[in-house]
Amino acid sequence: VQLQASGGGLVQAGGSLRLSCVASGRTFSMYVMGWFRQTPGKERGFVAAISWNGDSAHTDSVKGRFAIFRDNAKNTAYLQMNSLKPEDTAVYYCAAVVSRRLRVGLSEYDNWGQGTLVTVSS
Repeated sequence: VQLQASGGGLVQAGGSLRLSCVASGRTFSMYVMGWFRQTPGKERGFVAAISWNGDSAHTDSVKGRFAIFRDNAKNTAYLQMNSLKPEDTAVYYCAAVVSRRLRVGLSEYDNWGQGTLVTVSS
């Protein structure tokens, strides 16, 4: 599967952005979709994931602010980001893996999109 991420940009602290990840192919519903983020000099880290049936997980630092969801009819996964903080500034990557259960580990994903930069100004 090929993944195309979009939606990043510059936003003030407290603002919102919605990232999108469009997947190619006809088997989107088989994939667990994940979002990860990376800042310079740091490892890529888990943000959120959603299974085929809507079960989801979010890292603690974004709970209550970010929400992952998907539209299987549009082959698209989203990351709604609210109440953004400067520490959310990063390149955000979407990822996919065929699985019936949620996956939160970086190494568990075998399909990656290009990153989209989110910059939150204070």
